[in-house]
Amino acid sequence: MICTPGPTGPTGPTGPTGPSGGETGPTGPTGATGATGATGLAGATGATGPTGPTGPTGETGPAGGATGATGATGATGPTGPTGAEGLAGTDGATGPTGATGPTGADGATGATGPTGATGPTGPTGATGATGETGPTGPTGPTGPTGPTGAEGAAGAEGRAGTDGATGATGPTGATGPTGPTGATGAEGAAGAEGATGATGATGATGATGETGPTGPTGPTGPTGPTGPTGGTVLSSSLMAENAAPQQLAAANTPISLASHTLLKGDAIARTSRPSEINILTPGLYEIYYRGVAQATGEGIVFPYTISSVVVLNGIPVENTRATRTVSNASQAVTLSQSTATLIRSTEVGSFVVRSESPGVTWSNVVVMAAKLTDGI
Repeated sequence: MICTPGPTGPTGPTGPTGPSGGETGPTGPTGATGATGATGLAGATGATGPTGPTGPTGETGPAGGATGATGATGATGPTGPTGAEGLAGTDGATGPTGATGPTGADGATGATGPTGATGPTGPTGATGATGETGPTGPTGPTGPTGPTGAEGAAGAEGRAGTDGATGATGPTGATGPTGPTGATGAEGAAGAEGATGATGATGATGATGETGPTGPTGPTGPTGPTGPTGGTVLSSSLMAENAAPQQLAAANTPISLASHTLLKGDAIARTSRPSEINILTPGLYEIYYRGVAQATGEGIVFPYTISSVVVLNGIPVENTRATRTVSNASQAVTLSQSTATLIRSTEVGSFVVRSESPGVTWSNVVVMAAKLTDGI
């Protein structure tokens, strides 16, 4: 019986790759996969022969270029039924080596590397031959005239010419300076006396002389008759003041009195408002005030009149207004007034000293009030 040869044993392991050659060139693009050949007719499946011994490792091939890409593994065919173990077949002859595939196309040129550093300057070359002489340039400008030469010797004197006509008379020269004054002549005889002149205007009156000493005191006159009995005098008085400057921008603003230095009796008192003084009982009162004022507000037109007045229960008190006119902002004037006024039981209340003019700065203000009598 003829036995069919068993299948070719498995390929032995690939030997180690030889050492690389020169630098690896850029990988070329993968060539197109060739068309798959037609599949041959399937032969009858023979019985599976025993696995042949592993073949010897082949010699390492010469170092070649880069290893080509591994081809795709074919699909595994279906396993046939196990046949009866046949006789060991002889090793088949090694098939011829397939033809070498075509060389792949060259890869694209890589990007240009950076420019290297400039090398050192080379040695200077030999001096070239002298060129031909150029054409003559244009003539330069004429130089400055040289200094005048020395004067030559005088020539012989010529014959005298005839006299010329007389020239016109020249202008008169400037007048010379006045000569010194001559000596004073002898004094002439005195003339007749003239008429008396008119009387001159009276001179200004001289300054008043100093006051003479006070004369001796005269004898005391006789005592006058006793006057009528007056009302009861109450010892009630108050003095308030404020030395600090206070600028009152608006008109009709009360002047502040920071403190009081005198307060006696129970007819006059201070209120909680710093500008007010209270009159508590009716009677005859004397009111006095004094203050220094300056017109310091913005927009004031000079000359400017400053005025102040005492106001009782909102009504100006008669004979208490004071006025002064100033010509500039630095001029300080004193305004003062004093009066006696009767305050009835229906008029008791508080009074203030009011600055009637706007834009005025007040300082060194003093206000005094005293009850003169009661029972009127």
